Amino acid sequence: MVFSSMTFLFGFLPIVLLFYYAAPLKIKNLILMVSGIFFYAWGEPVYVVLMLFTTVVDYTAGRLMDKMDSNKKARLLCLLGSLIINLGLLCVFKYSSFIITNINNVFGTTIIDPKLPLPIGISFYTFQSLSYTIDLYMRKIKVQKNLVNYIAYVALFPQIVAGPIVRYADVANELESRQIGYSKVADGIGIFIRGLAKKLLLANNIGMVWTTVSATPFEQLPTMTAWIGILAFTFQIYYDFSGYSDMAIGMGKMLGFNFPINFDHPYMAKSISEFWRRWHITLGSWFKSYVYFPMGGNRGGTWKTLRNLLVVWFLTGLWHGASWNFVLWGLYFGALIILEKFFLGKWLKKLPNILQWMYAFLLVVFGWVFFELTSISQIGAYFKAMFGLNGAGFGNQQTIYLLLTNAIVFLVCIVGSTTFLRKTAKPVAGKVPKIYGYLKVIIEIVVFLVCICYLVNASYNPFLYFRF
Repeated sequence: MVFSSMTFLFGFLPIVLLFYYAAPLKIKNLILMVSGIFFYAWGEPVYVVLMLFTTVVDYTAGRLMDKMDSNKKARLLCLLGSLIINLGLLCVFKYSSFIITNINNVFGTTIIDPKLPLPIGISFYTFQSLSYTIDLYMRKIKVQKNLVNYIAYVALFPQIVAGPIVRYADVANELESRQIGYSKVADGIGIFIRGLAKKLLLANNIGMVWTTVSATPFEQLPTMTAWIGILAFTFQIYYDFSGYSDMAIGMGKMLGFNFPINFDHPYMAKSISEFWRRWHITLGSWFKSYVYFPMGGNRGGTWKTLRNLLVVWFLTGLWHGASWNFVLWGLYFGALIILEKFFLGKWLKKLPNILQWMYAFLLVVFGWVFFELTSISQIGAYFKAMFGLNGAGFGNQQTIYLLLTNAIVFLVCIVGSTTFLRKTAKPVAGKVPKIYGYLKVIIEIVVFLVCICYLVNASYNPFLYFRF
């Protein structure tokens, strides 16, 4: 069940909210737990058991750590047990085919690949749950003694399948007590509608351009068409994922929670380092806190910093998928960040802003080629098409057709990825707050109705980050 579906919008969500608002505070977490399990089981009727198993393991590890508070070895064993079970299951379900295929290719063995299906959201909920046991071991948070509260945290339906990666520390206080006022619910509805519009009206429409272009053999792809295609994917993945994150954050507010933001206009970045401070913020923050800093960060000299950065970016790539193109994608950004940190950064700052932005945006677009295309030969063929090295010419009739029929959606995507709208609305909101408030509500209602009209007739409604 995806958020941008009629079943969710007019079935699941209103029913859950109705029961949730009507219920007394002491059973609200029970409703969140039951609704979260139901939501997850809708898409994963078998693997919901796996999700619950790891959740109970981490809850038990936390209780044992608390019980043996003065015994360092026992606490460490509890943490190791949590890490081994969580990462072991993630490895089995997400990476076993990748590992077996590579062993067979390298050593000529014939190990049978069980081809296990990937449980939805396993990368997200595993990292969320691990943040609890790690922070508890580090004594940064207090133990959660109520199993219902802990399952409600892990299975919280707005963020279980696609984030943002909400650490336990982010919502620990709100799990115990939270305010659900009119203003917060109204804010949440507005953020949710914005995310829904990003997903349905922008990501889906611009995504169809990429689907069309990527269906053409890359050897026959004219240069301009190749650029149109990868730019379309650049905006599709941004609006798809940030739209889903906005919907999650909006629903969190409706339920009384404040989830961390996950995107901050990443395509306005003027360096790759800045891009990653604006893109999938909760993932970057997770790796920084639980991998980069524990390894020493940048405190051990140049070589150790290099090692730590490469490990983090290798893992970042691998987290996204069990395939070499994701590893390559992660190391590509790791190498660029290292270059900026030690060489390029100081030169980059001396350039005009527009050149800094072009540098960052183009390198991010190149990165999406690594990300989206799964084989080295496909990646090579697509880059050849982008730089006119495949002999297919600069453009053809399809190029003109794609440009003419998608110019408006491209324009909206470009404007929407900047801070233009926010900067335009801010002075209006300051000068005439009442009128601004009424206008905002009217616009949100209209946008929601347009989304529903689109959804009724839409047959193209994929969600890219489900596969992670």
